[in-house]
Amino acid sequence: MGVTGPPGPVMDRDEVDRALARLGAEHEAIETSLLALQDHAGRRLLEGAALTGVTKERWESADASITLLWAYFDAYSDALRAAREIRSRRRWSSREDLVELTELLRGEGVTVAGSATATANAPTLQGSSSKLSEQFTLVTLVERMNELYATSLDIVVAADAVWSALPARIDLLSAELQRTRRLAHSVGVRPGEHPAGDDLERITRTLTSLREQVISDPLAFWQRAQGSSAPGGGRPDTTAYDREARALEEVRREIDAVLTVRQDAEARLVKLRDVLSRADRTLAEARTARGEVLAKIAATEVPVVSGPPTALQEQLATAAEYRRHAQWHRLSPLLESLEQKAEDELLRARESLTAVTAPLAVRAELRGRLDAYKAKVARHGLAEDPFLIERYDAARRMLWSAPCDLRVAEQAVLRYQQAAAELLSPPRVPQQSGPEDGRGESTS
Repeated sequence: MGVTGPPGPVMDRDEVDRALARLGAEHEAIETSLLALQDHAGRRLLEGAALTGVTKERWESADASITLLWAYFDAYSDALRAAREIRSRRRWSSREDLVELTELLRGEGVTVAGSATATANAPTLQGSSSKLSEQFTLVTLVERMNELYATSLDIVVAADAVWSALPARIDLLSAELQRTRRLAHSVGVRPGEHPAGDDLERITRTLTSLREQVISDPLAFWQRAQGSSAPGGGRPDTTAYDREARALEEVRREIDAVLTVRQDAEARLVKLRDVLSRADRTLAEARTARGEVLAKIAATEVPVVSGPPTALQEQLATAAEYRRHAQWHRLSPLLESLEQKAEDELLRARESLTAVTAPLAVRAELRGRLDAYKAKVARHGLAEDPFLIERYDAARRMLWSAPCDLRVAEQAVLRYQQAAAELLSPPRVPQQSGPEDGRGESTS
């Protein structure tokens, strides 16, 4: 929209003609802008919507402003028409015509009838709505129209931008939500049974409420651009939408994890059964070894071997039941827990077998050491030495008798070792002393 020139002295004919030409072009521009505003999709939606909140309040003001805009435009059009009629009276306008034209074009000669309906909510006329009529110059009238047009267009453009962006995005997210819910139900992720199912219900309620709010109060979701004064300067506020989109993505990841469990559940269950079976066999071996140790080894502490892990077997049966009934959301955490417990159980069984068979390992080590020294003695031609034979036979009887006293047997093996070492070591030659030199060293 344009602005007319400032008031001044009586205009001449050329000034009047130039002013009328300018006013005609300005009138056409104003009319085009008003018609565009009237046909704007956002304005039509605002007129037909059941508005609430800040949008309802601001649209009531904007609607009154648009009504007032047309009243101003009609007064502006009437003033232009009157000026053209005066100018068309005669080719060469008289002094009286020029005075009348100057007053009409530059003075406060434009009258706008006051209307409570049109002006009650218009922001630029607060405090003056009770007047029956107002006088304007064309300059002031255009300024008023520019102001009302900018504020009205700002509301229309902002509401249209929000309606064009958010409901469609919410609908797309809702469609994705429905697909995710169907997938979740197929793997047993349901409300009240799995946290992800509860999250899906909450997201559904939030998106439904959010869409209703966006439709009824779009301006509540509008962020004005900092420092921008242009109509519609800003963008839709997608904070609430983005938050729910992230929450849905987290749920999808959780369901993907459950799907992974469904795909490899059988292999993991087979592996779990194998690990627990190995643990059972190891414990059984430990129990058998403990009986052997108690029968063959005397005077030693043998740890008690626990029974098979019945609790883990029960949990494994529960896991198989979950798989049979496609309760993947319950199977997933149970499998993770069972896999760690099964590995721990196998490690405990191996440690138990090692602890139980330790005395047998000690006896085997003593037997090996005894035979090794016997072979060493034989290589040096002392196998028939009566003293060594006596010591060897004593140690061997202890190590190969049942029950074997490991402490006594170890002492017998040490005595045999010492006797063999003494016989195998070369005889020591006495060292002869000679005269010392002046430094205290022997000269021999």
